[in-house]
Amino acid sequence: MLPARNRMTRSTDFRVTVNRGVRAAQRDLVVHSLAPGAPDGAEPNTEDAPKVGLVVGKSVGNAVQRHRVSRQLRHASRDLLPELRSGELLVIRALPGSRDAATATLQDELRAAVQRAHAKSGSRQ
Repeated sequence: MLPARNRMTRSTDFRVTVNRGVRAAQRDLVVHSLAPGAPDGAEPNTEDAPKVGLVVGKSVGNAVQRHRVSRQLRHASRDLLPELRSGELLVIRALPGSRDAATATLQDELRAAVQRAHAKSGSRQ
């Protein structure tokens, strides 16, 4: 479970992160990362804690499969929190292949995608 201070709950945060953030794709997921104080005029995350949001659509599978993928991604993102920048917004979108992926595979893909997003944005990592 993600701590409450690290959960992205506002739809505006999701929209801004997906539209203005850096995108990094993997086989089973796509990560959108928005650095705090981004120069493109995006709303900054005023809190110090990074925020993580999940998007697991119906293309992933039925409700049971979607919830399983959500739990796996929440677990993987909790382990990744120390590597995120202070105030960073991160949206993880599950692709249909994530339904059959092992937890370890999703963790590795998430870590690789976040590192690529950080490298693209020219920031830490």
